[in-house]
Amino acid sequence: MKTELTLRPVTTDDLPAVAELHLAARRQAGDSFPPPVHPDHEARAWVAGWDLSAYDVWVAERGGEPVGYARWTSTWLDDLYVHPDHQGQGVGTALFELVASTRPAGFCLWVFESNVPARAFYGRHGCLELERTDGSANEEGAPDIRVAWPGADPLAFLRGLIDETDLVLGDVLARRTALTRAVQAVKPSAERDPVREAEIAERVAQVVPELGAERVARIVDVIITVSLDASR
Repeated sequence: MKTELTLRPVTTDDLPAVAELHLAARRQAGDSFPPPVHPDHEARAWVAGWDLSAYDVWVAERGGEPVGYARWTSTWLDDLYVHPDHQGQGVGTALFELVASTRPAGFCLWVFESNVPARAFYGRHGCLELERTDGSANEEGAPDIRVAWPGADPLAFLRGLIDETDLVLGDVLARRTALTRAVQAVKPSAERDPVREAEIAERVAQVVPELGAERVARIVDVIITVSLDASR
């Protein structure tokens, strides 16, 4: 019979054991994770430097032995790792359910695209895969996926993410309009440059491949047209 699982908040005294658990889980993951960019001693120093007032960090224990941990903020699940010897025994589910119980409005997390076991785990727990990236924003440079657990009111949660994105979009459109206005003063001709606009559309399409090159080209054309109108 397995020893009962206990969940409790982490203290600074627990951090060395949490670091070893983190390293063991990453090593066991094999090709599910890209190669580490930091040696073990740097990972240990990183964990030792966690500000426990800035995160919720809980450890799962069996018989006093740490077998998993989770670290999260008000809106993001940053870590959820289970020791290789205790995977498939409900530890990850217990930690996930703990996080969900403290964040009923929902939260997001990042998962490497290659981490198929983790993606399946989060899918079983009601998470949605949102946007994919090429990995240029993470240290490993590996493609990843933004995943969301939408909470008790998925519509409200997802609309909240849309509202955040719309603010970013508004900022980008304002910058694009200002730059379009500025470039008109130095261009040798008032005529539009279809070759350059095609290059712009191609670059943008590489960022959002799900839209496809034709759709992106139409969007870019509208943005340029409207920006030119506003600059006159």
